[in-house]
Amino acid sequence: MSETAVNPFEVAGNSGQDPIALFAAWLRDATAAEPNNPTAMTLATVNAEGQPSARMVLLKGADAEGFVFYTNLESQKALELAARPRAALLFHWKSLNRQIRIEGPVTRVSDDEADAYFATRPRGAQIGAWASRQSRPLEGRFALEKHVAEYTARFGISKIPRPDFWSGYRVRPERMEFWQDRPFRLHDRLVFHRTADGWRTEKLYP
Repeated sequence: MSETAVNPFEVAGNSGQDPIALFAAWLRDATAAEPNNPTAMTLATVNAEGQPSARMVLLKGADAEGFVFYTNLESQKALELAARPRAALLFHWKSLNRQIRIEGPVTRVSDDEADAYFATRPRGAQIGAWASRQSRPLEGRFALEKHVAEYTARFGISKIPRPDFWSGYRVRPERMEFWQDRPFRLHDRLVFHRTADGWRTEKLYP
């Protein structure tokens, strides 16, 4: 980054002191630059025995309250969050040479919020939520297709309700780290720590 270049850690009007605003600005950049799924993020959880696991999910909401994703409540990730309700998220935008790490406690979204989001999903995705026994053994592709056919027939052309085993989670950030690639691996790293009065920032060595 040259002296005259725009500082990627600054957002107009707040000089980068609000990590949620900075995240929104970086997500806008990624939406314009990434060829596919700029909202894709790695979700890392830990089970009751301390074994970590990670997978890609899609961000479905982000504001001052946290970062939201949805899933089957009987999936591996949901069972791990029930045992240890904390998680880490990672956004990596290869086209921009940027990444954001987020860590914090996790809570379920409200039923009203989950219902509202479920209603926006394509009908095929709504049926898929009913048909998939997520994370459990699948005896063959035909079994999944059979379940899809069963729920397609069950609901017909009627409105599809949200399954009671499907909802969302919100990760409330306690720590957010913004990383920007620089030449010779002398990268920029800016960390926000949540405090009782707002956010404290610090820079890290690469």
